[in-house]
Amino acid sequence: MTEEVKSLDELSAVAEGVEAPVEAVTITREPQRDDLGRAYATGKRKDAVARVWIKPGSGKVVVNGRDLNKYFARPVLQMILAQPFSVAGVEGEFDVMATVKGGGLSGQAGAVKHGISKALQLYEPSLRPALKAAGFLTRDSRVVERKKYGKAKARKSFQFSKR
Repeated sequence: MTEEVKSLDELSAVAEGVEAPVEAVTITREPQRDDLGRAYATGKRKDAVARVWIKPGSGKVVVNGRDLNKYFARPVLQMILAQPFSVAGVEGEFDVMATVKGGGLSGQAGAVKHGISKALQLYEPSLRPALKAAGFLTRDSRVVERKKYGKAKARKSFQFSKR
């Protein structure tokens, strides 16, 4: 099939006759679990970094050795941690053990939520589409803006004096 093509019209005619092989590529993800049947993931938000382990259980959440209700006392923060389970439809099916460092409580709650989401999709890859559609697998990259020289804070200027 070594024809010489002299114009674009001939090229399109030749291209129409050639069928390109189309192969459907399906990615099958394997569950990633350790020897104890747990899935591990690291979640991050602002300056907080959370190490999260999940395993099948009764829905108990332990953060830094304390119960969820003790560590995250505000209901809003508890709701943030419950979101990945409700989106994936697996409420009360997994125990969570997390250690979190850095940042404040809000950033730490976001970090644990990110870690739980990543660990869930590693434990059960079929949960990935729901978690990805909800945006829980994407790290929220917003961090505090640094202070610039000649400024009072990141953007605030000193008082202007005309004279």
